[in-house]
Amino acid sequence: MAKPLPTLRQLQYLVAVVDRCHFGAAAQACAVTQSTLSAAIQELEELLGAPLLERSKRSVVPTPLGRDIAERARALLQGAEDLVDAAQAGRAVMAGPLRLGVIPTIGPFVLPRTMPRLRRAFPQLKLYLREEQTEPLVAKLQAGELDAVLLALPYPLRDLEVMEIAEDPFWAAYPPGHVVPAGKPVQPGDMALENLLLLEDGHCLRDQALAACHLEGARRNEAFQGTSLHTLVQMVANGLGVTLLPQMAIDAGILRGLNLPLRPLAGKSSARRIGLVWRRSSARKETFRTLGQALKAELDAMAQRRAA
Repeated sequence: MAKPLPTLRQLQYLVAVVDRCHFGAAAQACAVTQSTLSAAIQELEELLGAPLLERSKRSVVPTPLGRDIAERARALLQGAEDLVDAAQAGRAVMAGPLRLGVIPTIGPFVLPRTMPRLRRAFPQLKLYLREEQTEPLVAKLQAGELDAVLLALPYPLRDLEVMEIAEDPFWAAYPPGHVVPAGKPVQPGDMALENLLLLEDGHCLRDQALAACHLEGARRNEAFQGTSLHTLVQMVANGLGVTLLPQMAIDAGILRGLNLPLRPLAGKSSARRIGLVWRRSSARKETFRTLGQALKAELDAMAQRRAA
């Protein structure tokens, strides 16, 4: 006689509750009613013969077994999703939904230019975009909540597959009236003498900018940290210091209407690399490589227009 097995739906509901420790939030994330979710988890507990959650009027806490089952369930759910992806990839490489994560220091400067071309080139591809900082995007990718992520390198990616698609040089932006190096690139070490404005902790561009200037151990201007590149630019325009801007932000017009002197940053490490990453186990690698090639072609074209 076949052993009764949990359903994927039951496991999905359990993972949602373990992640949120709240029935209402879990039900909303799964797009079901709270009673439906609760009943499914009770059925799962009866099937397994052990409690998975500790319930009270005010909270819900996973039992040790519940946490263990939830972790095992993640792998099963990811495997089921990979089956669907494999079937979809077999039908058409550039078709169907694709959940793409993108970091805030890339998305606003690249996507408005590339999305129209992508829609024309791949009309059957449905891109769902999520903009967030690198760490939570990578976590969502590894958990199967995203299919691929467009981010800046270097960044520790462990077992993810990476396709590098462009280099993005840094430029030093100075406030109006500031004495700037005359007609030559800025040496990274010179930035140690400046009041360097950076993004707040959590943005990988902060660490990449410090690394480009060989200031990894420095903590610059903690009182004034930007939440976005647009915020940094406005602080520089108000004379609060200097900052480093990636080339793609400048090309996208982030300095439009502002009279800020710019100088390229010298040195081999004075650029970040743009990459598309995905899970090694994904069945849609051909889709991601095709998307990466399309993004690379667009970024290459932008670089050529800039050089002309």
